[in-house]
Amino acid sequence: MIIAIDHNSGFCFGVDAAVKKAEEILQRDGSLYCLGDIVHNEAEVNRLYQIGLQTIDHDQYFTLKDATVLLRAHGEPPSTYEYARLNNIHLIDATCPIVLKLQQRIRKSHEAGKDSKSQVVIYGKKGHAEVNGLVGQTDGDAIVIENPEEISKIDLSLPVELYAQTTKDLEGFHQLSLELKKGANQAPFKVHDTICRQVSNRIPGIRDFASRYSLILFVSGHQSSNGKMLFGICKSVNPNSKFVTSTEDLRKEWFDGIDSVGICGATSTPKTLLEKFADTLRQGII
Repeated sequence: MIIAIDHNSGFCFGVDAAVKKAEEILQRDGSLYCLGDIVHNEAEVNRLYQIGLQTIDHDQYFTLKDATVLLRAHGEPPSTYEYARLNNIHLIDATCPIVLKLQQRIRKSHEAGKDSKSQVVIYGKKGHAEVNGLVGQTDGDAIVIENPEEISKIDLSLPVELYAQTTKDLEGFHQLSLELKKGANQAPFKVHDTICRQVSNRIPGIRDFASRYSLILFVSGHQSSNGKMLFGICKSVNPNSKFVTSTEDLRKEWFDGIDSVGICGATSTPKTLLEKFADTLRQGII
């Protein structure tokens, strides 16, 4: 049986940098707080927990004093930084540079558009860590929409500036922008394509990869928005695609009559986990 790993899968550079920063500090200090899961992958979070990374939520964070806390690649709203300033919390800021730049752009748009009542609209997943950080740049005023059906939340008689969560799909963003343009009146309407190309450029590659094997194992954490999106691409190309989080998910019957297996994953999936799946199959331990 042919077993192949997609060489384009694995951490994006933002997640990779955050994980390396955590490992560096843990090697030096032995323990570290991280505000939220450092990556939406249960296996990787557990690996880092074993060497001292303690994940805390925002409720726990806002009780800390005199501590060191890592901010993951997704970014944080201004309130997180202000609390740190007032409570002697040393922040290790691993916010992805692309997300950081997007936060700055949204903050400037919000400030510049106050007099004209311009609306900042974000195409993204409600409650997602990155989106929460983006909305925080607007004092909570930004409008988050997940699909064209939610356009009614926007007052199209007023100016609109449309942005996107960096990991959203390009096709959905373009569809939304077209629908907004159709409904816009005479008010100014600006579209800012802020989708990360390192993420969106994986779509053509993963579509091609999924078409070349009789069975696809897509490795991802259940919380990964990017994982859900890329798995949907795999499934549309190859119906015999399975979403797996650990080697314990593998089922022997999946491999009956299968002559080739392709293993791929999300931008939050470590390459080491993909390799673990390949080794498990080569050793026949399922």
